[in-house]
Amino acid sequence: MRMFHVAVVILLGLATIIFAFQNLGVVTMSFLGLSIRTPLALLIVIFYILGALTGGSLFALVRQSVRESRLLN
Repeated sequence: MRMFHVAVVILLGLATIIFAFQNLGVVTMSFLGLSIRTPLALLIVIFYILGALTGGSLFALVRQSVRESRLLN
């Protein structure tokens, strides 16, 4: 089962990289009054990494919470 998860991560990572390189045009991104012009590929990679960090942190938090609740019972 572990190899399946590794394969899924690799496939999603490759799909993200392919998508990024096919979208090299410059775009304008606005957020909270700030505006930045940058290649779309760079934004894709940045938000992919932020999503991975957020998902990993959330997963670790839930796992720790479950582990602590088992110790209390």
